[in-house]
Amino acid sequence: MGKYFGTDGFRGEANVNLTADHAYKIGRFLGWYYCREKANTGNDSPARVIIGKDTRRSSYMFEYALVGGLVASGADAYLLHVTTTPCVSYITKVDAFDCGIMISASHNPYCDNGIKLINSKGEKTDESVTDIIEQYLDGEFEISALPYALKDKIGRTVDYVAGRNRYIGYLISLGLYSFKGIKVGLDCANGSSWNIAKAVFDALGATTYVINAEPDGTNINRNAGSTHIDGLRKLVKDNKLDVGFAFDGDADRCLCVDEKGEVVDGDGILYIFGKYMKDKGLFANSTVVTTVMSNFGLYKAFERLGIDYAKTDVGDRFVYEYMSKNGCKLGGEQSGHIIFSKYATTGDGILTSLKMMEVMLSEKKKFSELSEGFVRYPQLLLNVRVADKKAVRDDKDVINAIKKAEKAVGSEGRILVRESGTEPVIRIMAEAKSKALCDECVYSIINVIKNKGYEIKV
Repeated sequence: MGKYFGTDGFRGEANVNLTADHAYKIGRFLGWYYCREKANTGNDSPARVIIGKDTRRSSYMFEYALVGGLVASGADAYLLHVTTTPCVSYITKVDAFDCGIMISASHNPYCDNGIKLINSKGEKTDESVTDIIEQYLDGEFEISALPYALKDKIGRTVDYVAGRNRYIGYLISLGLYSFKGIKVGLDCANGSSWNIAKAVFDALGATTYVINAEPDGTNINRNAGSTHIDGLRKLVKDNKLDVGFAFDGDADRCLCVDEKGEVVDGDGILYIFGKYMKDKGLFANSTVVTTVMSNFGLYKAFERLGIDYAKTDVGDRFVYEYMSKNGCKLGGEQSGHIIFSKYATTGDGILTSLKMMEVMLSEKKKFSELSEGFVRYPQLLLNVRVADKKAVRDDKDVINAIKKAEKAVGSEGRILVRESGTEPVIRIMAEAKSKALCDECVYSIINVIKNKGYEIKV
């Protein structure tokens, strides 16, 4: 990870450690960089950059700042307005844009925001580019003052809401079955999916029940969406729905709720679709790509089914990189970032919900029945907000506490302690043969962090 750009873009609290000035400079650099790249190939047309945003109040500020920088450097900025991260990825690729930008802090609270960069293939931008951007932001780049575009070379701004509509059409085209007669709950997290998810499910014939689709700029993810699943569970149970889907702020995640109100997370989704692909002979190879956060029970279930699996570092960019290099069709994270490489280059929450509907309708089963055969190991994951992640992670006493916990769970479990790539958080996870042992191990590590006097943010 770089100084500013982590595993999922440049993220921080709006106008604290991610400012409008940062956005303007990033726009200036990207406009200059991609115009230069085109010129080097003999193409003197302006670079074309597509921008989407989520519903945070600060997203408009960052959008305008980015546009100002882009057009000042000679690039044309195309605006999708409020849309999802996978929409930006899809349109960047299919409409041959030089670069895509998504303004979002995903599942973070509204006061945070982020700038995600997407290359012309619809993939997350290479670190080689973000490293140069960081140098420019710090005044270390060889051209510290980028030239301004002049006269007719100044860029323009183009309303491109048609791109968002085309993405909606693409999602609808992926529905292989009619949803008529199926009652579906949708939790849009007051975020990017609020005006997209219902349109897709309605078009496919579902009877939709929607919550948290009234964004006001400050309520994104607030007791809503995939990080606060109880509201959807209640909606499903109270209305006797067949299934429910919860998205996060930029809708690249999806978690499911079955007809009984039980949560199916990313591991459950990988199991359901992995088994479906295996049964239907849809695997080019039978490898499902997971991260180190996936549950032991998932691997045991895959082994019983004869499905190979791989593990990567946490972050959907690492999952996608492995999938791309090895020709894998399915991968994802426990948090609900699921990648179907045949259809998308990034996690797409709405696409994930459609593929889950496909399995349910194809198998003619209740959603709860699709998870049969997957027995989850007891797991506890707690996030500790700290002032200095690295200092905590490198502390000898904390390391010794981790080793002690690892010895306690033995070969029947595991301990994972890692720094978040997007938040000032240490994630502490335990899997063991009993919930009591999980709790004991996690809290023993947390207590050492507290007793060492590290500043813990609430």
